[in-house]
Amino acid sequence: MMIIMRATGPFEVKLTPQPVDESGDATLGRMSIDKQFHGGLEGASKGQMLSAGTPVKGSAGYVAMERVTGALNGRKGSFILQHSATMTRGTPQLSITVVPDSGTDQLTGLAGKMDIQIAGGKHSYDFDYTL
Repeated sequence: MMIIMRATGPFEVKLTPQPVDESGDATLGRMSIDKQFHGGLEGASKGQMLSAGTPVKGSAGYVAMERVTGALNGRKGSFILQHSATMTRGTPQLSITVVPDSGTDQLTGLAGKMDIQIAGGKHSYDFDYTL
């Protein structure tokens, strides 16, 4: 039987716009991601995000990949998170999953899902995982 563990804490994120293409399509975006995680997950991540907006207020989508390096409840290593998100007229749907077999060192075999909360401009995460 697999025991599901949990890590929680705050994080800071910096998104930096990147060039998309020469067509000038303002609905498509690309950003680099830099995060600092605190709490059960202590570390940093770097990644890439692709986004798309629509003419309808509150409707958009993004996908992203980020490599997290640090310590998860004391176990050192790295892993990759895959994001897939949509916003339908203000209602969000977000899936953040560990890419299978992406864990290294003491995080080899890591699997799990992360949820993100944003309240008062502050970001936090809940990460349920198995090792």
